[in-house]
Amino acid sequence: MTETDAATKKFIEEHRNDDIRTLALQAARYPDVSMHHALTQIEGWQCAKEKLPAWAATEGMLYPPKISMEQCSSQDTALYKASLMQGDTFADLTGGFGIDCSYISKNFSCSTYIERNEQLCRIAQHNFETLGLRINVVNSHCEEALHTLHACNWIFADPARRNNSGGKVVALADCEPNITAIEELILSRCKHAMIKCSPMLDITAACRQISSVNEIHIVSVNNECKEVLLLLSGEQRNTPIAMHCVNITGNDTVRFSCHAENDGNITYTQNVEAYIYEPNASIQKAGCHTALARKFNIAKLHPNSHIYTSAHLEKDFPGRIFHVESICGFSKNEIKKALGDVKKANITIRNFPDTVQNLRKRLKIEEGGDIYIFATTLYDGRKVLLKCKKA
Repeated sequence: MTETDAATKKFIEEHRNDDIRTLALQAARYPDVSMHHALTQIEGWQCAKEKLPAWAATEGMLYPPKISMEQCSSQDTALYKASLMQGDTFADLTGGFGIDCSYISKNFSCSTYIERNEQLCRIAQHNFETLGLRINVVNSHCEEALHTLHACNWIFADPARRNNSGGKVVALADCEPNITAIEELILSRCKHAMIKCSPMLDITAACRQISSVNEIHIVSVNNECKEVLLLLSGEQRNTPIAMHCVNITGNDTVRFSCHAENDGNITYTQNVEAYIYEPNASIQKAGCHTALARKFNIAKLHPNSHIYTSAHLEKDFPGRIFHVESICGFSKNEIKKALGDVKKANITIRNFPDTVQNLRKRLKIEEGGDIYIFATTLYDGRKVLLKCKKA
């Protein structure tokens, strides 16, 4: 459904901030309203208000069922992907709601949206026209479309990460389409390709399965990892895979780049210095520990803690930075001396054999305040508490 009758449109405008479940129970009071369509649009707009503010602010947009809204990219991540791609021709093999395609297409002269779901195609066509975008919409399975697709500068694909039973999947071979099976076909139609993957993807395994990966972008928003982007190229790679760790917060984007690595040359220490550092979520996902330690001249507390320390402040560190006020073990006297006056604190567990909830009960400390307590393990195996404040 891409046309909304007058009564339904008025209902949507008047109730778009209301609770969906309450409206559904009142359906009998509005016999002239196409209630299923209205509720889908209201629920979609409410999601878009947070996830896609520019679209939510545009009159006349149509929204798909809830599952498509949950799976689509956010405005922030779509803009980031668009910043990596430009040229003359572009094709989105798995168009979906069309968020990524709409933003990426602005960097190309000719763009094609391919989607097997006819309803999503109609919605995308309507929204592209509403936004003033000229995008060729094709209702087809991507494998079929690839055989007739003209050569492109870039191809984008966001494989569906749900199985036939509706359960979530992560591995590339379990997604639809199976990129591992059509890698060569994709690269026969383009110079470069971008594959959007789950933030839970096993990156090492994915790079073994897809030989043409030459860049990986790990994208977080407000320090929550949202997606892993694999950039493919048909050109032979002569250097290690480039890893780009990105954290988007409001109008600020923090980047840290390195190459795929191991931790053979990293420095560990059992001495906690004046400052400790916690890398952002993208860096944690990438595992760029050696490169991070070298760049900022900081030492890691333990191979599995992912916390670093230094005597001097490294203010450009891509993550959270804390000034250490005290350190203690777990004897009653040590805890009383270091934390005796603390009633509220933010507790974080890193490589520690207990939960935040249990530790909070043991310490009798409520959540909140400006004090941060890290429960972790040092390089010599000692279990400690670090009382800190943000630097």
